[in-house]
Amino acid sequence: MAPHSASDSLDDLLSRVQESLDSGLLPVDVFNDPVVHERELDRIFTRAWVFVGHDSEVPSPGDYVQRYIGNDAFVLVRGEDDEIRLLFDSCRHRGAQICRAEKGNASHFRCSYHGWTYKNSGQLAGAPLFRRAYGKGLDRSQWGLLSAPNLTNRHGFVFASLDPDAPSFEDWMGDMLWYFDLLFGHAKDGWEVIGDPQRWVMDANWKIGAENFTSDDYHTYFLHKSIEQLDLLDFVAEVEGTEYFHIQAGNGHALSHRLAPPGHEAPTFWYWPDDMFVPRFGPEMFDVARRTIANVGTIFPNFSFITMPLQATRETGSVPLFGIRVWQPRTNDTVEIVNWVIAPKGLPPEVRELTRRTLIGTFGSSGIYDQDDSEPWGSITQTAGTRFARKVGMKLNYQMGMPGVGTSRRAAPDAHPGPGVKYIPALEEGQMRGYWRRWAQFMRPGKFPSAMSPEEQNGHIPLEKE
Repeated sequence: MAPHSASDSLDDLLSRVQESLDSGLLPVDVFNDPVVHERELDRIFTRAWVFVGHDSEVPSPGDYVQRYIGNDAFVLVRGEDDEIRLLFDSCRHRGAQICRAEKGNASHFRCSYHGWTYKNSGQLAGAPLFRRAYGKGLDRSQWGLLSAPNLTNRHGFVFASLDPDAPSFEDWMGDMLWYFDLLFGHAKDGWEVIGDPQRWVMDANWKIGAENFTSDDYHTYFLHKSIEQLDLLDFVAEVEGTEYFHIQAGNGHALSHRLAPPGHEAPTFWYWPDDMFVPRFGPEMFDVARRTIANVGTIFPNFSFITMPLQATRETGSVPLFGIRVWQPRTNDTVEIVNWVIAPKGLPPEVRELTRRTLIGTFGSSGIYDQDDSEPWGSITQTAGTRFARKVGMKLNYQMGMPGVGTSRRAAPDAHPGPGVKYIPALEEGQMRGYWRRWAQFMRPGKFPSAMSPEEQNGHIPLEKE
């Protein structure tokens, strides 16, 4: 019998994933397999909408930062015409990279190989000995830098898709758009990135962090218990009586949401000052924003956010914090985490610095939360690559919250007017099962995957009514 090809092996794995999820199980192979990694680069990162930066990182004409989609390098740049573009970092002559710094300001980019020079709009400006080498036989207008076919800027957050046939960003987000606008659409003067993003490489598969932020509330009771013991979560006492509830938003997107009840005297707007926010999407959403305490979520495939008051030390007290990050796939067993801190524009300098330092001390390369997470995430990846785990077909347990297992999820349709499938308690793993359903859908060959409703993401599992 002829050996199975890599494609046959992967198709078998995807079938096992889809079949196992109905039982709340997941084959461990997905977390460390070179064939899976290559398919992810081909099927997910060449098509999905991914976050590439914030427009406050390139505030002036000529400003640029180097970014990656999958393993492909791009330049996010604001042109002299004030338009933001995402240019493929490759000369059209021989393909060498044209950007040699991670950030800067430039009116032109020049290839170090033969000197082809491009305006920061991507247009080919010229080349050495152009007339002698090409005469009139080369139309420079046809040889500008390639750019991402889809680019959008919503509330300053720039997302790109490399697939010309991708749905609009709004369709891609589905019900998650409501929550994205809730989080980022009401700042009176917009948002800005504070400092450069932190970047570090972890010996772990990129999907572990992405699924964790969808959100894995279970691990906080044990892995992060020392934070509670250090009394670094004092905001919890101020909103006693509330609890996280989970929201399946469709298309693989999910978040957990902590909301103070109407009339509660807890600080509002994630603990930011009230006068920094204005209603832009109607009174109902603005009321939810006013009562929101914290959010953690993932926009499929690899953009996550955490918005909550945190404290790095007892002396600082709770500091409102918005952290966003990208889980950048490096290899099948390494991930580069790119981590930004953002805040409403107009904060006093000392508050901006305190916000930045709080992120560094909590969710950052040296932060207490990320230090906790790095050990089990690395060991999960190591386990997934072992021969024994594959030999026995090891499957991981994602059954929490399913009927008959632990505390069944209770529907919470009236939690607030936002869309999606909402339920409590937070001790359940439906969010992660929904993420994996979308992942398996994208990994299959064929056309751009159709939209996945919150009910499909939820696996059509009936929820108990409150």
